[in-house]
Amino acid sequence: MKYISIDLGLKRIGIAYSAHKDIVTPLQAVMRKNRNQASSEVKKLIDEWEVDAVVVGVPLGGSSEDEMRRRIAHFMNLVDFKGEVLFQDEAGTSKEAEALMRGEIKQIRDGRVDSISAMIILQRYLRKLK
Repeated sequence: MKYISIDLGLKRIGIAYSAHKDIVTPLQAVMRKNRNQASSEVKKLIDEWEVDAVVVGVPLGGSSEDEMRRRIAHFMNLVDFKGEVLFQDEAGTSKEAEALMRGEIKQIRDGRVDSISAMIILQRYLRKLK
């Protein structure tokens, strides 16, 4: 099964891919200009990588969970993905991603941290499947 994970943000959308349960690769983040452009770029990636399911990070149990699920549902509707959309707790993924990039400048805002966060989200999801 092929997966793409999404760390959905207002400025950047982190993306990671896996076709094998033990290997997750961060992809270049989508820089979000507006929701139509962003959803179109995510749709292209999903089609290019022939994805079966999308795993989306959401703050499970937090006060913003309902609002994030609503935003995710709206965004995925724009993407027009017909496969399965799955949710994974994203708690702490940004801090974990920054720790993995400890040798890099923290002020970098090119989406690398976002895509590493998406990678961690997908790794967490795939670990649950084992």
